Amino acid sequence: MKSQYFTEEHELFRQSVRQFVQKEILPYGNQWETEEKISRDLFLKLGEQGFLGINHEEAYGGTKSDIFYTCAYLEELAKSSYAGVCAAVSVHQYMATNHIAEAGTHELKERFLRPSIEGKKVGAIAITEPFGGSDVQSMRTTAVRDGDHYIINGSKTFITNGHFCDFVVVACKTDANAGINGISLIVIERGTPGFSSTQLKKIGWHSSDTGELAFDNVKVPVENIVGKEGMGFFYIMESFQIERLVAGILGIGGGEQCLEETLKYMNEREAFGRQIKKFQVLRHEMVQLYTELEAGKQMTYNACWLVQNGEIPVKESSMVKLYMTELSNKIVDKCLQMFGGYGYMEDFPIARAYRDARVGTIVGGTTQIMREILSKIIIDDVRYKKVYSNPEEIKSSAVSENKTAVEKTWGNPQTAKEIILSIPLRIKKEKASDYSTVFQFDISGDNGGQYTLIVNNGNAKVEEGLQGTPECVVTTDAKVYEDIELGRMDPTMAFMGGQIRVTNIGAMMQFAKFFHRI
Repeated sequence: MKSQYFTEEHELFRQSVRQFVQKEILPYGNQWETEEKISRDLFLKLGEQGFLGINHEEAYGGTKSDIFYTCAYLEELAKSSYAGVCAAVSVHQYMATNHIAEAGTHELKERFLRPSIEGKKVGAIAITEPFGGSDVQSMRTTAVRDGDHYIINGSKTFITNGHFCDFVVVACKTDANAGINGISLIVIERGTPGFSSTQLKKIGWHSSDTGELAFDNVKVPVENIVGKEGMGFFYIMESFQIERLVAGILGIGGGEQCLEETLKYMNEREAFGRQIKKFQVLRHEMVQLYTELEAGKQMTYNACWLVQNGEIPVKESSMVKLYMTELSNKIVDKCLQMFGGYGYMEDFPIARAYRDARVGTIVGGTTQIMREILSKIIIDDVRYKKVYSNPEEIKSSAVSENKTAVEKTWGNPQTAKEIILSIPLRIKKEKASDYSTVFQFDISGDNGGQYTLIVNNGNAKVEEGLQGTPECVVTTDAKVYEDIELGRMDPTMAFMGGQIRVTNIGAMMQFAKFFHRI
């Protein structure tokens, strides 16, 4: 079938990847599952075939092919049914090296990108910490400048390739007081004194090693910083879009393989004297799954097309991640059921697929995080800008424009008390003319206190103390409240982590529509 996205060249490339999978992955997959790591030789063989460079620039050994080569490549890798292999390769190729390729110096690219494309070095990306997953800005790992070096302390967890990698791109705070503007990316090589790792045991992805990393006064040259100091958060947020598309593409290949294996089984298995594919309930179930997968496929390809045309499709990539990972879980669950008892046996690949698929809704931003991102875009009309091409412009505008607007309109509130007292000045009168409510704020700690916000048809005032019958009560610490309002902490993460309590979340969401954020 002809495709608007794939040419004959794409399909020829797909065939070469398929042959590679049959020769270099399928015979060894079970061994890697047992050993809980893939062979380093696989990276070398991928490099020799040029596969590891299809998304990277020619100057460092890549081919910089269009994104639909990536689609064909990852789909075929996923059809191996070894999701751990896919995780190890995709993290190395599309996440660890991506930052170096986009923002690294020539020297960094020669040291790490070129050998990564050749398969001679394996990379990892370390963002998640034991005390925070999706809440990137709350990380505790620090990098303190000491002359020509950074001294790094902290820990990371759930790091794919973390135990056996040659280098890791580490997100850390180079300025602990600057919030999202104080996070940087720094490359740390395996063997650097003070850098250690421990391999973790997982439910699935057994052929991929996952490590917990520790940094104890790790001394790294300043030349190892990726891009601009303080731009790490913005780099990560943009790179997440590719990571989420990768999840969707792998979901296409894995879903197709799962359905094909199930259909094959339905042709072979008989019950009550006939093939189980003849039972209407199973036929209709399969057709429904094929239909949903096709919908997800077209959604994913459209998002890829946007990337190919220079867009950063935050909305579309988030939809892809949300839809495809949830669908992957649905497909393997329904397919395992069709296998009956055999589906629960480790001898059948569907059992491995069932274990492997579950993590998809967690890594790269949970399902809940995807929904919140989409809520901000669709409901709150939040817009995102490209970062890699003009990082300083993005960073300076995000800080200075915001600061100017704040000071011009309602002063420069910094403490919890000042921020709450400024609320009447921040009301969107054009939208709030019919809006009335009573909010109470119970803020502990320095510069906290108890306050009542009264809004009556767009007119707002704040009084000290708790008065009247509130529609919503907000309870938190002054520091947490300040960090949320000043953009240093994600409110969703604070809420989910119990750092802020809200008695009526619906009222709070409505409230947010009528007031300017600092």
